[in-house]
Amino acid sequence: MANKQESASDKHLSWWQLSLVGIGSIIGTGFFLGSSIAFKQAGPSAIFAFLLAALSTYIVFDSLAKMTAKHPEQGSFRSYAKKAFGRWAGFSNGWVYWSSELLIMGSQLTALGLFSKFWFPNIELWIFASIYGVLGIIVLLTGISGFEKFENVSAVVKVAAILMFIIIATLAIFGVLDGKAPDRSFALHYGDIFPNGWLGFWTAMIYAFYAFGGIEVMGIMANDLKDPKQAPKAGSAMLFTLATIYVLSLALAVYLVPWNKFTTEDSPFITALAGYQLNFVPHLFNGALVIAGFSTMVASLYAITTILVTLSKDGDAPGFFSRTSKHNIPFRALGLTVTGLVISIVVSLLVPDKIFEYFTTAAGLMLLYTWLFILFSFGKLIKSHAFGHLKQWVGVLLIIAAVSGTLFDKSSRPGFFVSLAFLVLIALVTYMMRNKWKGKEEKHGPTSLFKKHEDV
Repeated sequence: MANKQESASDKHLSWWQLSLVGIGSIIGTGFFLGSSIAFKQAGPSAIFAFLLAALSTYIVFDSLAKMTAKHPEQGSFRSYAKKAFGRWAGFSNGWVYWSSELLIMGSQLTALGLFSKFWFPNIELWIFASIYGVLGIIVLLTGISGFEKFENVSAVVKVAAILMFIIIATLAIFGVLDGKAPDRSFALHYGDIFPNGWLGFWTAMIYAFYAFGGIEVMGIMANDLKDPKQAPKAGSAMLFTLATIYVLSLALAVYLVPWNKFTTEDSPFITALAGYQLNFVPHLFNGALVIAGFSTMVASLYAITTILVTLSKDGDAPGFFSRTSKHNIPFRALGLTVTGLVISIVVSLLVPDKIFEYFTTAAGLMLLYTWLFILFSFGKLIKSHAFGHLKQWVGVLLIIAAVSGTLFDKSSRPGFFVSLAFLVLIALVTYMMRNKWKGKEEKHGPTSLFKKHEDV
């Protein structure tokens, strides 16, 4: 949580440690539960949606990593947006990200409470949400090293849970579990693979993208790499691992159970193994859901507190929030995050489910708007060969495809318009702030830290 400018000796992360942090920050309820919704929308073709989401995520993080390798910045993507397009871009990017993650944390805490009630049905939801919120703050107070170690451990646990499913499902397919090999649940033709057509596939893309949300945290942590030039390597290792276990586990799940048997209330992995006498499976995956949700919530807490500090340092938030304790912990910024967290918990418990769902959908879409800005910042700051430009625009088109698909899904459509409302509100605040900035020269222009260079 340190907010001082780190010297080279302070940077302690190896590339593989950053990969683990990324895995810990990304694997969450978006995968363990969101994949069920993707199957409901697209059937077996949802697997292709996850492959496209993995490709887009790779392009976005590769762009962010290359900017980090050129010049590490504590503010990561918002600092690069500022260098590329000016103060308005850094200001709006920071606050879009801060507000979206704060909304998402409310849903994460609510989900954690629901998962915990699986074991303790008589305990109130708000008690669980409060307990997890306090535990998350405690993890942050241990500092960057404590946060890093926690995410590393949670990454190992979550990957182990998915690998365990892959092993059990493989044994089931070969008839080891009950002595009979099951038939594949779908035929290899268009009607079975795309049961709801291309429109169903299009609307499912957004849920595949949600399963990769969290690369922004990895981008912020990349500032702590011993060698920033290894940031692309860390991202490649992380995304190859995720894409492999995501696609393999989902393929096995839909092989065992017809896509229309999945529900939005249960993980597809629990549903896929429900027909076998494995009493430990629901408990195993409920535990994985708790760990997944908690680790992504802690990652969100870390990210928005760090972003708030950098906003404060740049004069885009009150200077009060950049002050730290003698142990270099930004208690004031953390205090605002905690206040927002409390409000988020209250709203998640009081607001009707549908309305709260619209807000959380909007928050997820706002993260993808941040991804778009990463790609545009890369195009502005880093000169690439033709293939680099092609990659950038492939990433942009895939993100636009995922976002626009929500317009054709009645459950996601309101969230799309709520996200636009948030963007308009932040744009109006940014416009009003420009009067304050007018006449003041930026200390650093877009090319002060970056020079256009050839990028292989």
